[in-house]
Amino acid sequence: MIHGQSEAGRQVEEPLMDSVRSALSSAIANHAPPVPEFPDTESRLVYLRWLGAMSDRLRKNKPDWNVRREFLQTLWYESRRAGLDPALVLGLVQVESNFRKFAVSSVGARGYMQVMPFWTRLLGDGDAGKLFHMQTNLRFGCVILRHYLDRERGDLFLALGRYNGSRGQAPYPNAVFGATRRWQS
Repeated sequence: MIHGQSEAGRQVEEPLMDSVRSALSSAIANHAPPVPEFPDTESRLVYLRWLGAMSDRLRKNKPDWNVRREFLQTLWYESRRAGLDPALVLGLVQVESNFRKFAVSSVGARGYMQVMPFWTRLLGDGDAGKLFHMQTNLRFGCVILRHYLDRERGDLFLALGRYNGSRGQAPYPNAVFGATRRWQS
């Protein structure tokens, strides 16, 4: 992201097979609250250490502790739910919106993960305004990135390029990879 600009916007609406659309819609529609659950004390401690470390790094962008905690808790939940590394999603959010909830690109991509409004028509109820809701935006962004990662057979470089609409070109994936390093534990 270049000061005040958002990265997304070159994404292309692609036709989805009915089975893919159904699976993605189902993933979006699950409205479980982003409350972490842990199988044991050690897992909870790992999460709390992560939360503390990321909170310190995010303080400049989100000075209010409660806002920062809710954002990180939701991002962690939605990342893990989609099988993504939270550090990668934090890097992507940094590049896409610089952690601005109400970021809008020149072509209308919205929110933290700069989700294109056409996704709400394809997978949701068509209300693009919901993309400014934190959990909705993070859920859509994570589900879409997971879809692209699956489509690219695990090739993160190509999946990130597809997410940005610049598949095969290095600047965007490299920017996300660079930003991700800041968020690795």
